[in-house]
Amino acid sequence: MTSQYDKIIIFDCDSTLSSIEGVDELARAAGESATQEIEKMTAQAMEGKIALESIFAKRLEIIQPSADSVSKVGKLYIDTVEPSAKQVITTLKDRGWTPIILSGGYRQAIKPLADYLGVEFIEAVDLYFNEDGSYRDFDHNYPSTRNGGKPEVVKSLREKYSPNKIVAIGDGVSDLESKPVIDMFIGFGRYAVREKVKQEADYFITDLQEVVSLVGNW
Repeated sequence: MTSQYDKIIIFDCDSTLSSIEGVDELARAAGESATQEIEKMTAQAMEGKIALESIFAKRLEIIQPSADSVSKVGKLYIDTVEPSAKQVITTLKDRGWTPIILSGGYRQAIKPLADYLGVEFIEAVDLYFNEDGSYRDFDHNYPSTRNGGKPEVVKSLREKYSPNKIVAIGDGVSDLESKPVIDMFIGFGRYAVREKVKQEADYFITDLQEVVSLVGNW
């Protein structure tokens, strides 16, 4: 008997389902110098030049994001959504795929985009706020806060749902790390081309609609 989750397709969020990097947008509220520093750290981590865990807490300490600023980024994700994302996800769902967003970003910011796209499952980092909405902390134990974390999440999804196929799509090296534990990794380069991802992905695309044909026979 075929499971409800027989085919799982995992999407990165930043620079894949949306053209922005959410953490960089949060940084803008902290001023120009902070923005430049954080954009540089984010790019280096996504290219695999520095460990994600070496910057994850540091970026949030610099930004001190409020609940309100995170909510604004949630709206911005929708404003900057990848134009074909909604159609692609709807088509995949119609063909029996379960879409999941797996991100090193922040769950509260990603949820509005997920709702807009019709994606029920979000695997991302929870932020914690004080009663006045000021930043308190983040979930230090969540796997996608560190390198090697996304494969951990994929393994847990495989154990929980026992799918026959898992496909993942993303732009960063942290996404590419899941390649050994999935059936197909698709690199996405419309907004950011990471050479390592381009070289090592099973497929590399710049148009998200190509995903439908790549997985169409499964």
